Amino acid sequence: MTTGVQAPATNSPAAILAAARPRQWIKNVLVLAAPVLAARLGEGEVVLNSLIAFVAFCLAASGIYLINDVRDIEEDRAHPRKRFRPIAAGRVSTSVALVAGACSLLAALAVSPLASWQLTAVIATYEGVSLVYCLALKDEPVIDIAIIASGFLLRAVAGGVASHIPLSQWFLLAASFGSLFMAAGKRHTEVVTLGADQSATRRSLVGYSESYLRFVWSVSAAILIMTYGLWAFEIRESTDSPWAVISMAPFVLAVLRYAVDVDAGRADEPEEIALSDRVLQVLALVWLAMIAISLYVS
Repeated sequence: MTTGVQAPATNSPAAILAAARPRQWIKNVLVLAAPVLAARLGEGEVVLNSLIAFVAFCLAASGIYLINDVRDIEEDRAHPRKRFRPIAAGRVSTSVALVAGACSLLAALAVSPLASWQLTAVIATYEGVSLVYCLALKDEPVIDIAIIASGFLLRAVAGGVASHIPLSQWFLLAASFGSLFMAAGKRHTEVVTLGADQSATRRSLVGYSESYLRFVWSVSAAILIMTYGLWAFEIRESTDSPWAVISMAPFVLAVLRYAVDVDAGRADEPEEIALSDRVLQVLALVWLAMIAISLYVS
């Protein structure tokens, strides 16, 4: 497929930064989940360690994006939207992208020990799994969803291990199935929007049907809601505050609202939904306010 957008590589700092996908750094806000839900975000050391975890994941994720886009350059050039990415469009050469990606991965490993060695282990795990995914497992149905979901989960875990915050069973379960919900939604959108062009842009999509992916994200959403509800009732017992239970209302509505975006084929990039869906943003703010009252005020 001829795109007409390729040009001589400039390898400018702006083009390299764009190839690192800074808009997707919003995903790394997930590192704040454990400190917030453990009522520890008011501690200076926890804030600093959470910031280190955020920076480390930004560097690690950008390094993976750069290497991934080199690997997928031909598929991206056949994609209606991804063909405009700097590497696919030819604005960043593959050699420069690989060097920048490797440097970014090493920088993430260098930054993470400033918080804890456990964070370094999480970052190393994320990088290792993601590299295996990019180089060998990207075209394997089901496995690719599991690895994408693991990326979200490791972000949530990173915030806890960075500050030595114990992670409850409910937190891990909710983070796991919430991650699977977003990963399946992402693939569902690709299947819906690409149609007959699936094999040219991502070979693993051929192994999926809309009904199968709908089943995965439906089951994941149901378990996520149930798990969150059990956690909310546990919080009520420990704080004697009803706000955690009340927070189930905006939480469930937010999950259902995100499901609308998935069903409509708008969940290709979760960060785009987070930045553009005003209703979802309001529900998230209401939920955060109720959680803050329950954990920090009551």
